[in-house]
Amino acid sequence: MLHWFEHHQVYHPSRIMFASGAELGRPFEDVYFKSEDGTRLNGWFFASGTTAGTRVVLFCHGNGGNICHRLNMAEALLSTGVAVFLLDYRGYGRSEGHPTEEGTYQDGAAAYRWLLQKGFLPRDVLVYGESLGGGVAAEVASRFQVGGLILQSTFTCIADIGSDLFPWLPVRWLANIKYDTLSKLPRIKCPVLVMHSRGDRLIRFPHGQKNFAAANSPKLFCELSGEHNDPLTERAQFIADFRRFLALLSQETTPGVKNAQK
Repeated sequence: MLHWFEHHQVYHPSRIMFASGAELGRPFEDVYFKSEDGTRLNGWFFASGTTAGTRVVLFCHGNGGNICHRLNMAEALLSTGVAVFLLDYRGYGRSEGHPTEEGTYQDGAAAYRWLLQKGFLPRDVLVYGESLGGGVAAEVASRFQVGGLILQSTFTCIADIGSDLFPWLPVRWLANIKYDTLSKLPRIKCPVLVMHSRGDRLIRFPHGQKNFAAANSPKLFCELSGEHNDPLTERAQFIADFRRFLALLSQETTPGVKNAQK
């Protein structure tokens, strides 16, 4: 019963698709592909509309809803010139199966491989993790070569956020689901962007601070505004901060140029 409770606290998938992806008014691909264990997954790929070799954001969303709820975020990211691939994990949207920790890791890896098959180079894949998706994104970045990792409103690990939300329960003893982003960050050797809001009352600001401290340089910390589910409260500032990270990546890939920005 405790494991059932844990699972239902961590995952809140929705099968209801109230959008088609066409709402952004730009060409896109409604993609189906398979995870390592054969689970059929769905995602939306939005090309950048710019020159070949453009970076692509592999967007790993949070624990609720599905990719329909991330169109505003996709639009904001697309405005910076990157391509965007929105992934629905197993059990979300039109993806088969039921979510598990290892299953979501496999799904993130499958989306990464799909992008390579699409023609993107590993250095041009930026893995973006929103909330719980930060745990998936960090796992992908620890398994594969990527060009950058973005952690937006991400907790350090499930045990820490569980202790914050349920201080009367022995969460650290009982937790089977880990998503231990904090322990993976020292092993990840790519530029990292951490974005977090002081107004986040679900995943509190210290989670972002601890993740940033554990990440290797080069890295960048940007403060968001608003609540946990409102990262675009200050849309213009969000876009400006993301552009700063893209500029940092460009400096890292330019021979003889390094950036110590933190």
